[in-house]
Amino acid sequence: MYPENLRYSKDHEWVKDEGDGRVRIGITHYAQEELGDVVFVELPEAGQTITKDTPFSVVESVKAVSDIYAPVSGTIVEVNDELESRPELINEDPYGEGWIVVVELSDPSELDTLFTAEQYKEHIGE
Repeated sequence: MYPENLRYSKDHEWVKDEGDGRVRIGITHYAQEELGDVVFVELPEAGQTITKDTPFSVVESVKAVSDIYAPVSGTIVEVNDELESRPELINEDPYGEGWIVVVELSDPSELDTLFTAEQYKEHIGE
């Protein structure tokens, strides 16, 4: 459920270090399960700067509308446009095709502030 190679935020986003100063970001299995069926994703623009712990996207489900918070700071270099026509990818494959953005980190040390898989499981009570 929570891949060991990812880092996790308190707000239920996952971060995959792409190894080139960039990270891929999405929401966790737990988050998509809590939301229910995702019906719309408001995507940010490539080139937009995001700041750790501030909203950068919105996910709308049959149950709720939820802000997605930046787990790290940087510049968005890629957006998963597939989510515009297939928002359900967040439910179907949250750690694969359901990713939201790729960010070029402005402060790579922020990765150290995120949870490991084990710590995230404790955070959500699993």
